[in-house]
Amino acid sequence: MDKLHRDDEDDDGGDDLHLLSSLPPFSKHKTFTDPPPHSDPTNPFLYSPSSDSPSPPLIHLNEEPRAPIIVDRFDSSSSSDDDFSISAIANSSHTGVVEAAGKKLDYMIQFLDRKLAKGNDETPSSGGENRPLQEFVGIGGGTGIFRLPVRASVHPGRPPSLEVRPHPLRETQVRRSLRTILGTGSQLWAGGESGIRFWNFSELYSAAEPMARGGDEMTAPFVESVESAEVCCMVADEAKRVVWSGHTDGRIRCWRMDQKLGGNGFKECLSWQAHTGAVLSMVASSYGDLWSGTENGVIMIWPWEAIEKGFSLATEERHMAAVFIEKSYIDLRSQVTINGVCYMFTSDVKYLLSDHSMARVWSAGLFSFALWDAYTRELLKVFNVDGQVENWIDMSTIQDMTSEDEMKMKFVVALKKEKPQASFGFLQRSRNAILGAADAVRRVAVKGALGDDNRRTEAMVVTNDGMIWSGCTSGLLVLWDGNGNRIQDFHYHSFAVQCFCTFGTRIWVGYVTGIVQVLDNHGNLLGEWTGHSCPVTKMAVGTSYVFTLASHGGIRGWNILSPGPFDDLLRLELSSKEFLYTRLENLKILAGTWNVGEGRASTDSLIYWLGSAASDVDLIVVGLQELEMGAGALAMSAAKETVGIEGSSVGQWWLDMIGSVLVEGSTFQRVGSRQLAGMLISVWVRDNLKAHIGDIDAAAVPCGFGRAIGNKGAVGLRMRLYDRIVCFVNCHFAAHVEAVNRRNADFHHVYRTMTFNRPSNSFNTTPAGISSAVQMLRIANAVGGSSGEGIPELSDADMVVFLGDFNYRINGVSYDEARDFISQRSFDWLKERDQLHTEMKAGKVFQGMREAIIRFPPTYKFERNQPGLAGYDAGEKKRVAAWCDRVLYRDSRPSAESECSLDCPVVSSIWRYEACMDVTDSDHKPVRCFFSVEIARIDESVRRQEFKEIISSNEKIRYLLNALHIVPDTIVSTNNIILQNSDTIILRITNKSRRERALFTIICEGERTIKENGVSSDHFPRCSFGLPRWLQVNPAMGIIEPDHTAEISIHHVEFPMQEEYVDGITQNSWCEDARDKEVILLVKIHGSCTTETSSHRIRIGHSLSSKKKPYGVDTNDSTKVPRNLLPRSNLQQLNTSFIR
Repeated sequence: MDKLHRDDEDDDGGDDLHLLSSLPPFSKHKTFTDPPPHSDPTNPFLYSPSSDSPSPPLIHLNEEPRAPIIVDRFDSSSSSDDDFSISAIANSSHTGVVEAAGKKLDYMIQFLDRKLAKGNDETPSSGGENRPLQEFVGIGGGTGIFRLPVRASVHPGRPPSLEVRPHPLRETQVRRSLRTILGTGSQLWAGGESGIRFWNFSELYSAAEPMARGGDEMTAPFVESVESAEVCCMVADEAKRVVWSGHTDGRIRCWRMDQKLGGNGFKECLSWQAHTGAVLSMVASSYGDLWSGTENGVIMIWPWEAIEKGFSLATEERHMAAVFIEKSYIDLRSQVTINGVCYMFTSDVKYLLSDHSMARVWSAGLFSFALWDAYTRELLKVFNVDGQVENWIDMSTIQDMTSEDEMKMKFVVALKKEKPQASFGFLQRSRNAILGAADAVRRVAVKGALGDDNRRTEAMVVTNDGMIWSGCTSGLLVLWDGNGNRIQDFHYHSFAVQCFCTFGTRIWVGYVTGIVQVLDNHGNLLGEWTGHSCPVTKMAVGTSYVFTLASHGGIRGWNILSPGPFDDLLRLELSSKEFLYTRLENLKILAGTWNVGEGRASTDSLIYWLGSAASDVDLIVVGLQELEMGAGALAMSAAKETVGIEGSSVGQWWLDMIGSVLVEGSTFQRVGSRQLAGMLISVWVRDNLKAHIGDIDAAAVPCGFGRAIGNKGAVGLRMRLYDRIVCFVNCHFAAHVEAVNRRNADFHHVYRTMTFNRPSNSFNTTPAGISSAVQMLRIANAVGGSSGEGIPELSDADMVVFLGDFNYRINGVSYDEARDFISQRSFDWLKERDQLHTEMKAGKVFQGMREAIIRFPPTYKFERNQPGLAGYDAGEKKRVAAWCDRVLYRDSRPSAESECSLDCPVVSSIWRYEACMDVTDSDHKPVRCFFSVEIARIDESVRRQEFKEIISSNEKIRYLLNALHIVPDTIVSTNNIILQNSDTIILRITNKSRRERALFTIICEGERTIKENGVSSDHFPRCSFGLPRWLQVNPAMGIIEPDHTAEISIHHVEFPMQEEYVDGITQNSWCEDARDKEVILLVKIHGSCTTETSSHRIRIGHSLSSKKKPYGVDTNDSTKVPRNLLPRSNLQQLNTSFIR
């Protein structure tokens, strides 16, 4: 396979015809590639062996992999090789299958055509005008900051990923960008600015919808809701099969996972007004209550009983349900309010976290944490990011505290045993007032992006062992125990943590730089890579993937086994099939530069320079210099730049004139522009190209006095064109013959410091929340690299075009000699003395860049309105003619012979390079350069299907993925528990495996009523954890080491208080009687890194008498023992209990 992939670049293409050979006959017998009966319906190529099934055959990973077969396979599940293609078409969208198959055939034919035509490349082209020109190449490219960016069909520096939603162009995401993602058992949900969408895991590998709108042309098929306010947070409830979402309008909305789809998007099944401000965070507690947080420290609890009652109402009564739930809230500020004063911290509640192992809820702002009891809803502890307990109360102000108030403030008494003397009351109150004001100023500074405190909390997650991880702006990872004690710090990256995700015993971390890290639960770094080119904002787990959402809206899925040998196998297979999903695009670019000398061009001059050539090109970039150079104009420009304003009336005049020449609005459209003093750059694209260009960012670098004035410098535009990064930079460097070193320094200053931190506003609008103003420093070899040198942003582009008045002159030539050689059109002798080529040969400037061989006269300096070569400067200064105005570029080619491919995605050539000598409006002549550009990009719809085909058919990969379905064998000590009064029963879970750790989670599957005659009603489900208030389970989650036993405390609360709240005030209280209730606890077991689970069901009831017969157990039959009941004799042979 590797031989096929590599050797196809060296032959003449004839050998590649074997790829079209007929397929081998289908096998009639079962093979290892056939999905076994225990297959995952959401992942058809994985299977879970039963306890009685034999182990899968051992496959040696060093065996020679089989050669790839060119065949379309789109099946979602199949049991044999001879029916895969039929079931594929039956189970997939017929239109998508046909379209994807046609694309693959087109790409394969395109690949073969290129291979067959390779031998004819040296034949002179019949069209002499379009024949590529010879080029001069500068020395020094390919090393240091001038090395080419790494591009490949599968990036070598990171695991292969499933592109669920490829990077959408920013301009297509206006009011549609995604904010958060959430994984459920069968779906991936995403919340954005305009609503909710979800993907079914069974369709993640499918081709995109044929009529997908802008930004989702390559996205896997998804279902979208009706429009709603922007989503801030989401919570899944697998038991009720719903997803809760919190929105900026303060509403909480409920969406059913099993949607009845309509033509205009699905609708919420329940919603209510939760807050006046945005719902910033939500979580479901261990007792089923829904907690929500908003600004100024406000936390509301929505009791499970009220929500359940809302669900029980008919559809036409849902408006009553919303009113009822709105009135049922519990305001936690009332729990810490003394004499009308709330003593809880007032920062925004950014994060809410439920620790089910200890039945607690964490709330956090940027600098503080609060720990709550999920059962009593009492505040247990308030502490800062350093782990220090904070005292928010002035005890001297609490003179007449009632007994009820004392109960509410018992956590303070533990902190302060003695009441301060009254003489210190005034000073203490003054101190608190000052601290409170300082805290308010700090919060305002943080909201206004003025704060720079690297200790801020940016993300939180709870792991299976009951530990809590938090991430800071500095990149610090902090480990806390369940009581809020700071245990240990880890620091693996110097930039802000953005999100966490946990699966099994692994913790995934996403950073603002796009880095993704994987740690074990001890904090050891297992791997890291650059997951995205921008911040990783959210992570979610689903099926066998960890999904990452980037700030640009792209979603990638990483296998939960990554990093590991799985990645190498998949990368090799995907690389060998790249010709099946490689799409080639061709376009023509016109780059024009002109120093206008503070003049204004006539319409005829612009038509001659640009308009006459516009019909032959798809994209036009225009660079102008010296629009205005007066001291007042330069000072005004510098002042505008300090407050983020650019442009002038002169610059707008030029844009309007160029637009009129290019018939703006009907043929071409301006997609970006940037002005700095006298420099202006603008890009215009043909209408049919507009859908493929976006992410337009602009930059400016002054090189004038003190590197602050824009009389010299550069302006640039960066854009994504057919998913490749292209940069255009318009330069104006230092003048005069002797200033060669200054010009070289100007170039290096521009190249190193140009930062595209200001989006160009001429092409739609930048969507809120995706600001390109936040640009992170790119570190060389960020993953494992040894170099600390910052990589310039221009270095990361696939193609860079420099144009402008570089001001390089001709050495050692007098005015008269230059005119004589020019009049004879003998340019070769002059070009040998060209300063720019001399410096490029020495590797001092424009390292590795190319310029077509110049065949036009020098473009500087001329008398205005003097046509022909006789117009060269004849004034007093008699400046020597020079080629000041140039166009240079760098593409993806490491050598001139490189062909366009995913490894070398942009290959350019110049077919015209000329000066418009008849234009006389300035002392410079305009120059134009015509590029023919070939771009290779990935068709993600086809690649996803190849991704699936490889995973489902490659034997070695399937063998590795089988580890996802191996669940440690466990035994529970009993299936039935009867609680009496305030009993506490110990449930033991034993991990029988001697090698694998077992992770357990205990949830309440349902509750039912037992009547007097012993007949029980059907179970009705609670929320995902949702324990009834008469039952306490501790811990409800944990890790059991191999050959160890976990002890779980099952406690009955004899007289639990049930309270009903209306508008935050307790209206009714009663003791809940659990004697006639029975719950089913579900103990879910999975391995350290497995997607499959095994389950044990435990029935728990309450009895007044120990003589009462247990539910569902025949006490007269001593021989019948439940299947997963662990005999006490076996318990004695095991090690002591051990829970992490």
